[in-house]
Amino acid sequence: MTLQAVVIGASAGGVQALSQVLPALPADFPVPIMVVVHIPPRRDNALVDLFARKCRLAVKEAEDKEPIASGTIYFAPPDYHLLVETGGTFALSSDETVNHSRPAIDVLFESAADAYGPGLVGIVMTGANHDGAQGLRALCAAGGQGIVQAPATAEVATMPEAALAACPAARAMTLEEIEPALEAMVER
Repeated sequence: MTLQAVVIGASAGGVQALSQVLPALPADFPVPIMVVVHIPPRRDNALVDLFARKCRLAVKEAEDKEPIASGTIYFAPPDYHLLVETGGTFALSSDETVNHSRPAIDVLFESAADAYGPGLVGIVMTGANHDGAQGLRALCAAGGQGIVQAPATAEVATMPEAALAACPAARAMTLEEIEPALEAMVER
């Protein structure tokens, strides 16, 4: 199956982890990348500015009902769940927190799995709770591929360990291995 989208979830230590992977992607990376990082509510999303300066791809905050464009890195806005709708647009939700988080990684991964099925890759990075584990399980059950930051390399190993336990088919990789793996999945 051709790669159609990438979803990434990170928490404690996630900015540093993402800083090793996202800037390494080439300017012609042809699929959208959707990212949930656990950030406190009611704060400006400094992640967009930070990564826009570092990355060769376009970087923006996802907006409700926005069509999802290839070659763009989308960050979930603070205090909103980010969902992918089957028509190729985003939905934002202020529903209850999931795993004490809003945005929650599970919510993005599960909705993206419904939308993209086997065309999806999900990546769970460093973090201190279990968010992302059930989402990665759903993503793999829908035929997508799971990648997990190798727990020994994570600033906080709880989230990667939970993801691997929930989805044993996922591949554990160092941060340095993730970008080349994504490149290999892309048919240019």
